[in-house]
Formats: sequence, structure tokens, C-alpha cells
Amino acid sequence: MEQYNIDQKIQEFIAKIEAKNPNEPEFLQAVKEVAVTVIPFIATKKEYTGMKLLERMAEAERIIIFRVPWVDDKGEIQVNRGFRIQMNSAIGPYKGGIRFHPTVNLSVLKFLAFEQVFKIL
Repeated sequence: MEQYNIDQKIQEFIAKIEAKNPNEPEFLQAVKEVAVTVIPFIATKKEYTGMKLLERMAEAERIIIFRVPWVDDKGEIQVNRGFRIQMNSAIGPYKGGIRFHPTVNLSVLKFLAFEQVFKIL
């Protein structure tokens, strides 16, 4: 497949992901880094034609956002957000955990979960 066509496929894929996930720079960066490697590989395999493998991997199967109320050392009630992102279970169980830290956000956690999809069990 010629390079122009591959570059066009990469750009079209990234544009779709950006449209569905605006304001998530960390997640978009991870997807872009994978796309430039995976899309050229997929293009060489006829059996993957039309399977939308990367599109399926880049879409979370489940995102759970929940509140975590707790009492601090001063006896005051605090409320934080907790997250659980489950990206893709096609090659085995979900990896990762639950995050409560106040510095994390949905983009960072989707980035971490997306990277875990490609780790060996």
C-alpha cells in the first residue's frame, strides 16, 4: 500500500478519535503514538480489512466515575472522584485499578488504560 494512502488513513483515524475525545490530550497522544505504528501493519494484512481493530481498542468498554466521601484529620468531610477505566478485554482480563488521587483526570486514566491493552498478560 502506498505511503500517501497510509498517512491519509492515520490522519482520518486520529481525526475521528479527536472528535470523540475532545480535551483529552494525554489520551490522544497515546492513541496517536500507537496509530502510526499499528495502522501501517494492519494495512498489510488482508484478514484485518474492515475489522476496525484500533477503533475498537481506542474506545473504552466501560468507564465508571464515582464519588469517594471521606473524613480528613480535622473531622471534615471531603469528596473526591474515583475512576475505573476498562478499555478492551479481547486478549484477556482488564488491567489496572481504581484511581482516587485528586491530580488524575479522565484523559490521564484513559491514556493509562489504553497503554495497558498492549501489555502482555
